[in-house]
Amino acid sequence: MRPSRSLLEEVQRRTINKVLVANRGEIACRVFKTCKTLGIRTVAVYCDAESNGKHVQHADEAFRIGAPPAATSYLRGETIVQVAKDHGVDAIHPGYGFLSENAEFAKNVLEAGIEFIGPPSGAIISMGSKSESKIIMTDAGVPVVPGYHGEDQTEAHLTKEAARIGFPLLIKAVSGGGGKGMKIVRNIDEFSTLLQSAQREATNFFKDDRVLLERYIERPRHVEVQVFCDKHGNGVFFFERDCSVQRRYQKVLEEAPAPHFSAELRKSVGDVAVKAAKAVGYVGAGTVEFIFDTETNEFYFMEMNTRLQVEHPVTEEIILIKGRPLDLVRLQIETAEGKPFDFTQEDLAINGCCIEARVFAESPKNNFLPGSGNLTFVEEPAEGRFGDVKVRLDTGFRSGDDVLVHYDPMIAKLIVWGTDRPTALRGLRKALDDYHIVGISTNIEFLKKCCDNEAFAKGGVTTKFIEEHKETLLAEDKLPTNVTALAALNAVLSAPSNEFSFHVNGSSKANVPFRVHGAAESVSVQEVQRGSYVVSGPTFSHTIKPCAALKPGYSAAHIDGALRVEYKPIVLPHQVAILLPTGTYTLQREPLPEGFGDVKYQAGGASRVLSPMPGKVAKFLVANGATVVQGQNVLIVEAMKMEHLVKAPKDGVIVFSFKEGQMAGADQVLATIETSD
Repeated sequence: MRPSRSLLEEVQRRTINKVLVANRGEIACRVFKTCKTLGIRTVAVYCDAESNGKHVQHADEAFRIGAPPAATSYLRGETIVQVAKDHGVDAIHPGYGFLSENAEFAKNVLEAGIEFIGPPSGAIISMGSKSESKIIMTDAGVPVVPGYHGEDQTEAHLTKEAARIGFPLLIKAVSGGGGKGMKIVRNIDEFSTLLQSAQREATNFFKDDRVLLERYIERPRHVEVQVFCDKHGNGVFFFERDCSVQRRYQKVLEEAPAPHFSAELRKSVGDVAVKAAKAVGYVGAGTVEFIFDTETNEFYFMEMNTRLQVEHPVTEEIILIKGRPLDLVRLQIETAEGKPFDFTQEDLAINGCCIEARVFAESPKNNFLPGSGNLTFVEEPAEGRFGDVKVRLDTGFRSGDDVLVHYDPMIAKLIVWGTDRPTALRGLRKALDDYHIVGISTNIEFLKKCCDNEAFAKGGVTTKFIEEHKETLLAEDKLPTNVTALAALNAVLSAPSNEFSFHVNGSSKANVPFRVHGAAESVSVQEVQRGSYVVSGPTFSHTIKPCAALKPGYSAAHIDGALRVEYKPIVLPHQVAILLPTGTYTLQREPLPEGFGDVKYQAGGASRVLSPMPGKVAKFLVANGATVVQGQNVLIVEAMKMEHLVKAPKDGVIVFSFKEGQMAGADQVLATIETSD
């Protein structure tokens, strides 16, 4: 049905000259970038810990909205709306996360006379509830995964429904997203514990503890469709993205178009996605997510994200509209102004392939636990077009910035386009080699292994990809001995004169203690003649002669008279990093803690249960003084609003050192396991 004349007049009247982004980090910077190309003034909001953040510096104006965490800053919708009213803002862009799918916030923005760059609050309500959205989709003839989406949220009823659906099943927060409040349940015995954990996470993230249950498809692909609707009844789909590479139900690698999708399947999924959007009167950018069952070749509606997605750049990079590139943020702004599309579905074409890698502060080898801390040094890959490859980096961080424990640990999105998929993949692998971060653990090396994986190179992997290939993806590469030697030499040469008993042009040796592959290793450094050093460890001895480097800011050296390397040393009190063309190698200068919360790490008689990261002791799963067995879940640590199960490192009697609700630092002893031996 075409809108009435009065409606058309209403939606065409607003011109946006000033935009506030109710968000932080890279998405705020991303929106500001488009605004500046359109001549639109920009306003940032920030918490106390980010007064000098990159997004703050990229805005024309910036205003403090409170202290971290999100509940006292970026979730303060009334404060953000008041800032917009006080400073002549025409429109608010919510970004993703935080208030982006909060219907009340969208409604309050409009009631304040400010345009909301997003869908109507009614669409947010309909699709923001996973249970209601599935009912709407069923009524619209869109296929959905079988499950329970009802209002009875008592544990007894949910347990009964779980038994009816069968195992394995998935518990999902009704208002959720990004893997928060989502748990796989394998049997009835663990249903209660995981249900309560999902409800707590849902409350923390969305202030809504309601959940739904649905059948868990064992080997799915996660395929989503970027849809867009204007205010005049027009709707299109910008084709699909494959987001199957995930950990903890959060995406790691995304690409467009989806590998091995036929034109017929692409159109079928796209048409269903537009049908889903129109069923709720959608306006603006949205994403309809599907589970694609690789065993039956059927797809099911999973949920709709009523906002711009984190992974939207891969769609932007492959789409041509009548030969011109797509800017989804620009289209969002033009739609908010009431402009109709000047194109149809037939005007859209796919050009090449694009893959996005999310760079996180996290420890892949420790179950991808998120991290925080200072980005002591950041060297980014060069952006731009390089032959058949284009490199783009969307980030909200710079060298010296802090990754805060209060917010999502994503540092950047590395987006690489190629003329075809193999070209894009090679370009991404090269760009990852050129990306160096020192100060905190990241997943960069893990991402490289994903790119090198034969199954991923073929395309079409399922959401089981990481689990099925974890032995190779999470394998720790053997540290080259010449890297250890370079680290030791630079630790000595850059140290204060009183740290080592080492004299240049003397015969004294300096010993540098490292922790290499979990074992203590002492490396000696001796200058044997002017400008030439012998660096020796338990299994190696290298002669290193420093020389002039060609690359500005880098060092160079001849090793054993046969190899010349250019590298950048970053020497910190507790670690030394060596940056090479093949990546970043980091050596710890102090012994590592005895355990880190999981069985594998604490094997070998460790009796301490350590906090895996800074966080709150959320819940004890056993009583103080209880007898536990190795591998048993004993407590939950909450960090960055996610819950992390901590296991017993051995059999024995557990004695807790903390109380529920107390804050613990990384590696602090939460409990001890006492045994008779």
